[in-house]
Amino acid sequence: MSSTRTVTEAAPRTSPSRLARLGGRLPAAPPRWVRPLLLANLVAEVGIVVTGGIVRLTGSGLGCSTWPECQPGSFTPVRHAASGYHELVEFGNRLLTYVVVVLAVATVWAVLTHWPARRRLHLAAIGVLAGIPAQAVLGGISVLTGLNPWIVMGHFLLSMVLVALSTAVVRGARDEVSGPGELVVHPLARTLAQVTSGLGAVVLLLGTIVTGSGPHSGDAERPARTGFDPRLVSWMHADAVMLFCGLVVATLVAVRITAHTEEASRAWTMVLVVTLAQGVVGYVQYFTGLPELLVLVHMLGASLLVVALSFGVLSTRRHPV
Repeated sequence: MSSTRTVTEAAPRTSPSRLARLGGRLPAAPPRWVRPLLLANLVAEVGIVVTGGIVRLTGSGLGCSTWPECQPGSFTPVRHAASGYHELVEFGNRLLTYVVVVLAVATVWAVLTHWPARRRLHLAAIGVLAGIPAQAVLGGISVLTGLNPWIVMGHFLLSMVLVALSTAVVRGARDEVSGPGELVVHPLARTLAQVTSGLGAVVLLLGTIVTGSGPHSGDAERPARTGFDPRLVSWMHADAVMLFCGLVVATLVAVRITAHTEEASRAWTMVLVVTLAQGVVGYVQYFTGLPELLVLVHMLGASLLVVALSFGVLSTRRHPV
């Protein structure tokens, strides 16, 4: 009787993405600092919305009386005995633009370097960088036109676009290949998510009209308003919010029933949480006479809602490795 000894060596387990990189089909994983950089870019875009809100709510919109200079003949505030704080608030907000530019440039460099084949990711990052000078020019026009409410609205809405693009960069960095990706929810659920986001844009637009018709115009001495009845536009905004809340719930249900990943369900749960919080803050600020702090929180909430909606729509697809 003979015995034969067979030696079996277990092969090391290697993930598909690792195998793809070893085969040269995918670039190496980016360094650990890259994704925090992309997140910092998003935080900066949200942060400058908040500081812009501080400018508006403190009546400092014309603290710097001209543009691109702050005061005629000077790019910095000219202080004198009667100087207040308005020019410092406005000038501080302008200075933050340089921080945003540095982060946007670094983001474009990181995306082009570490995801060389991701054209959509490139376009989103470049879009953020290109939007910053457009924002600066639009802000300058708002100053030169005495804070025309329609120009100020455009200034805010462009900020929301940049927040959405920055979110797309953060979310897109999780994927490893280019292309439209595969659906992880039923097609009708994705369509519902897109419709909900479209209505969210309408809600934001109506919100800017409400603000442009109310007491916080940006200049404490010469308020510039749309001329609309604040009560009427407020209730129009509230009606749109109610419809939006219904669509958010419907989308969340559709995603939870049909999603193949937990990410989509988590993303739309967060959309619902932010939406409800925004609704509470909105009603409280309306019935308490629009106190500045609550208005500022509402502006922050608007930015966070854009982030949540962007993640929500993008989470309905994934890019397989």
